[in-house]
Amino acid sequence: MTTTASRHAGAGAVRVPPGDPAPAAPPPPGAEPARNAGSGGSGAVRPVPTGSPEPARPAPVSGPELREFMRSWATGVAVVTSRLAGRPVGCTVNAFTSVSLRPPLLLVSLARTSRTLAAITAEGGFAVNLLDRRQRDLADRFATAAGDRFAGVAHRTVDGLPLLDGAMAVAVCTVTQLIGVADHMLVLGSPYRCQAGDDADPAVFFGGHYRTVSPA
Repeated sequence: MTTTASRHAGAGAVRVPPGDPAPAAPPPPGAEPARNAGSGGSGAVRPVPTGSPEPARPAPVSGPELREFMRSWATGVAVVTSRLAGRPVGCTVNAFTSVSLRPPLLLVSLARTSRTLAAITAEGGFAVNLLDRRQRDLADRFATAAGDRFAGVAHRTVDGLPLLDGAMAVAVCTVTQLIGVADHMLVLGSPYRCQAGDDADPAVFFGGHYRTVSPA
């Protein structure tokens, strides 16, 4: 009588004739098929490498190189304002853009060390004041002045947020999200009030200097 050997106990056991190799278990779905290692491997198998190593990324440019590149990008000039401990604060920015129309969203990029950022975070709201060409002195003041930048500056408030008199356009926003990126925070705001004047003569910054817009 021919005898058989069983690999597993139980009714579902696989019966293998003596002297035959046990059948290999099926590979898991998506696995690469194994290949023989060759005559010196005694039937051993080795995994097949999949994919290719990710190529090394180029080194980034330096900060001064990026700054020089950005000098070729003309922007408007804005003062972002909020309040801190009941007092108005603000700073000049040109890293400002719209993000979406549905829903309406604006974005401002501020240094993590910015006092204006601290105010916006605490207040939960901010205003964007787009400057007129005749307000270049305010752009410089809110970019460099220490102490109370609002001293002697004409402004009004909406929901406690300061708006600069004479600004070409203003938007009042509720903070919706703060996103940390490197040494800056991206402040996303939902504008609930926007106002723009008809006589627009914007302040423009290009190549490290203020410029005048001329009709085409």
